[in-house]
Amino acid sequence: MRVATWNVNSVKQRVPRLLPWLDQRKPDVVCLQETKLSDAAFTELLGGELAARGYEIAAHGQPQWNGVAVLSRVGLDDVVTGLPGGPGFPHQEARVVAATCGGVRVHSVYVPNGRTPGSDHYHYKLAWLAALREVVKTGPREAMVCGDVNIAPADADVFDPAAYVGSTHVTAPERAALADLQALGLHDVVRDRWPDNRIFTYWDYRAGMFHKDLGMRIDLVLASTPVAERVRAAWVDRQARKGTGPSDHAPVIVDLDEAPDGDIGPVVPPPSAPSKRRGTVKLPQSPD
Repeated sequence: MRVATWNVNSVKQRVPRLLPWLDQRKPDVVCLQETKLSDAAFTELLGGELAARGYEIAAHGQPQWNGVAVLSRVGLDDVVTGLPGGPGFPHQEARVVAATCGGVRVHSVYVPNGRTPGSDHYHYKLAWLAALREVVKTGPREAMVCGDVNIAPADADVFDPAAYVGSTHVTAPERAALADLQALGLHDVVRDRWPDNRIFTYWDYRAGMFHKDLGMRIDLVLASTPVAERVRAAWVDRQARKGTGPSDHAPVIVDLDEAPDGDIGPVVPPPSAPSKRRGTVKLPQSPD
């Protein structure tokens, strides 16, 4: 079973990339984030195309912002949208949908950004992660949490830790909240398989960050032990970030039981440019 997760940053804008990618990579389960469409609009846009490819759809969306979905051609059962009793800002947003696919409980998640350390949105992010942990904790033993977690788990997951000082995504409380989620027995399957490699999944559109390979690894596949033991390949499809009209995120792909393309990770194709010396590059939004 091939499971993929991709923050498409507007599914409407990404249709010319998404459908050919589905045909090329042939994932059995796809978790999407930032769909930015209501459920009705999502179905109207993609329902026919996805059905023709054998996918059932579990969408949880809202117009313009957020939005998640699970596409599956190995079954789609027990769909749950949102976090029961979870926090909102001020109301619950469309940030998680879960379904059982091929015997695995799959959660497609789009974790709040956090915006600025110490802000209300930052505290909302931490509360949201705690609520997600409770949902996963009470769920089936065979589980996967897939998506844009908006946290780089370690300094090795950003191009330069110094560039992110004072920013979200790298603070100790965020990383602790992610670690608490993983403490349920969830394995970061890409990093576990490739512990020493430079791996990113997100590159800012600005300042040529992608072509300079100045990115972050914030899109994760976390798998419980019974699922992690089935992993045969785990990689980032960097090809999907290249070319015309890409998302600013690349898909993460995990093959269970067998690897049709071989154990080709961690990043396919390799980065466009060598890394820069640390301390020489600022984030695009950083003041001079």
